[in-house]
Amino acid sequence: MQAPLSPSWPPPHCDPTLAPAAQVETHVHISRALAVGSLLGLIVLSLAWELLIAPLRPGGSWLALKALPLCLPMAGLLKNRMYTYRWVSMLVWLYFIEGVVRAWGDRPPGNYCALVEIALCLILFVACLMHVRLRQRDAKGAGLTENPNNEAR
Repeated sequence: MQAPLSPSWPPPHCDPTLAPAAQVETHVHISRALAVGSLLGLIVLSLAWELLIAPLRPGGSWLALKALPLCLPMAGLLKNRMYTYRWVSMLVWLYFIEGVVRAWGDRPPGNYCALVEIALCLILFVACLMHVRLRQRDAKGAGLTENPNNEAR
């Protein structure tokens, strides 16, 4: 016997009444929001970490400039460019490595910032990976194999 469904079930992104294309579109929007949000979180964390929370030198350090490379892909993510999602998924590993090294070697509160950086990097990587995979699968299903980047969406 099946339990009665609550009013919030199924979640909007898994609604079985939606066409499969609409479900994919919803998942693409979720992955895009996660990617943009985690990238923005990494930018804010990098600046706060090096200027306020645990700077290497009192008053802040030049290491805050590490947030600049993270600002470059924001426009591409907001414009939904597939190429940007691909190269951001590789760039993020540099910040992941920094987070691992500083989580191991820094004292609190710097190591806590490093753990947050690791989590944000993993979220960004998975969101970019899922975004690219979903859009490529959707493009194959729609017969858009001539334009694999599917920039028009």
